[in-house]
Amino acid sequence: MPAMTQAVLDQSNAKPHPNEPLLSVRDLCTYFPVKRGLLQRVVGHVKAVDHVNLTVGRGETVGLVGESGCGKTTVGRTLLRLIPATSGKVTFDGTDVFDADRQTLRKLRRKMQIIFQDPVGSLNPRMTVGRIIGEPIAVHGLAKGDELTDRVASLMQRVGLSPDYSTRYPHEFSGGQRQRIGIARALGLNPDFIVCDEPVSALDVSIQSQILNLLNDLQDELGLAYLFIAHNLAVVEHFSDRVAVMYLGRIVEIADRETLYRDARHPYTLALLSAVPETTPHPDKQRIVLEGEVPSPMNPPTGCHFHPRCQLTRQLAKEADADQTVELTILGRRHRVMKNCVNQAPQLESINADATHCAACHYTDESRRG
Repeated sequence: MPAMTQAVLDQSNAKPHPNEPLLSVRDLCTYFPVKRGLLQRVVGHVKAVDHVNLTVGRGETVGLVGESGCGKTTVGRTLLRLIPATSGKVTFDGTDVFDADRQTLRKLRRKMQIIFQDPVGSLNPRMTVGRIIGEPIAVHGLAKGDELTDRVASLMQRVGLSPDYSTRYPHEFSGGQRQRIGIARALGLNPDFIVCDEPVSALDVSIQSQILNLLNDLQDELGLAYLFIAHNLAVVEHFSDRVAVMYLGRIVEIADRETLYRDARHPYTLALLSAVPETTPHPDKQRIVLEGEVPSPMNPPTGCHFHPRCQLTRQLAKEADADQTVELTILGRRHRVMKNCVNQAPQLESINADATHCAACHYTDESRRG
């Protein structure tokens, strides 16, 4: 390994410049083969992640949202090499993650960690909390003996747990406390980047705010970068700097938090935002109800993956000439939709001049009319 790369991997966890890129994801694809028959022949592939491009800056939080099954969790686990990628490139701090050999990957693991969605399933019930938190530290040879014990105690205090609990087992804790244990384990190796895989979705509302505030405080203190995967758009708005919206394995819109919530352009994003509960509801606000379920990633629709459920393409088809539209049977009913939505997949293209707001839709300007 080059000396410069080694120095970068071994550097201390001082807070870096927030605008400096840390993680770069290019054309990431993760396909799972579908096998059938006695000989288990491959008859197709589930395209869980389909050409995803994403960047995360140092000290930045990027939210990743979308319906269940859209591929959010698969993105997070693939870029950490917990799931093998089909194709694409992930670069972390100048190092190619997928091409890293065993020794290089071991060093990368210290800088890239994950907080799992289920705090119960992610903790070994046969191990005490002290062993759970201290195991990665010991495996990487960062501390042992009394030094390891002191380090575990410090981590527990940092996440709001008493060091006296280190001899207890996971079943003796509440859901919020178990998630704090998972956070302490992720912090043990002094990472620069953490994938937060829906870390608060399984918790009570009152506990969610405590965990989010803890993650915020840790980010300010340690300069951490987060990929924050979530369903709750209200939580994402509060917690993220930029937000990427995912549908059926693809990112359909990405922008900074204020722009996305104020001026969303993709019809799918508009539908998600219309479903967010408000403390002061507006009488004139219209809920956009999407028809049907998310199509199968094994056999996704042609063109724009969203067109079978898109309210915009049907609205535009009513006003367009016949040669611009096509009739399709969707959910047992005939609908006129725009021809290019069916035949041509839209690319994720910039909407504004500085390329901070991008959407994958043929009709980003028309989406404002709603």
